[in-house]
Amino acid sequence: MHCKFLFKTTFGRGVIAAGLSLLALFSQAAPEPEAIEFWQVSDEANLQTIDHSGWQAILQQYLSSNHASGINRFDYKSVDKSGLAQLDSYLQLLQNLDPRTYSKAQQQAYWINLYNALTVKVVLADYPVQSITKIGEGFFSFGPWDDKAAVVQGQELSLNDIEHGILRPIWQDNRIHYAVNCASLGCPNLAAQAFTADNMEALLEHSAASYINHSRGVRFAAGELTVSSIFHWYKVDFGGTDQSLLNHLQKYAQPDLRVQLKNYQGAIEHGYDWSLNQP
Repeated sequence: MHCKFLFKTTFGRGVIAAGLSLLALFSQAAPEPEAIEFWQVSDEANLQTIDHSGWQAILQQYLSSNHASGINRFDYKSVDKSGLAQLDSYLQLLQNLDPRTYSKAQQQAYWINLYNALTVKVVLADYPVQSITKIGEGFFSFGPWDDKAAVVQGQELSLNDIEHGILRPIWQDNRIHYAVNCASLGCPNLAAQAFTADNMEALLEHSAASYINHSRGVRFAAGELTVSSIFHWYKVDFGGTDQSLLNHLQKYAQPDLRVQLKNYQGAIEHGYDWSLNQP
């Protein structure tokens, strides 16, 4: 795994420990079939919607979506007791629901918003912190992703459980990677809109395009292509080969970038900035 850019810029721990943590984080074992089966249940006849207005209100108050860097910033520092109570109320609302009684479209928005809201909650619990990678319960933890963060229908869930045990295997849509946010500058933007069944397709497409056309997603320097480490860690989700990844990137790239990607035949480097996505 090529992580020299990541180690150089953000890690305060030893390279060996960080490397082992990264392998544990991004080389996820296949989720148990029983767990996937438990969450695959849905009721397509249920026309009810899940209320995400609480999360939308938090985003409107604390998220800057017009930062000059092109990276959305969450103002963790400004979240007061009232804001924290609002976040807790929203998270409790979601955990009190049984998502399996809703349609698959409602469930997808449910899990993405739950993941993103939980990530903000986790950061706030340890704030001030310069990187989410400094948070975690274990001595060798690389971040909080394996820590249990929510309970839904009696199931204790970590952020990794939600992403790798529910969202990725059930929906099998690589655009999930542009929707879930890890509170870092290298990550795709935390969306300024709460995901819903109605805006899902448009938001996923917008999120993919905005990330791929930003230098932290894809960039050329001196003829060399560097992409976000997301495309390395989860290469299997983008077809498993360099060419399949290039094809995916071309789909969303602006014309000039698309031409460069189409003609590229060299090695693909990668990097990631784990600095907190704060102002």
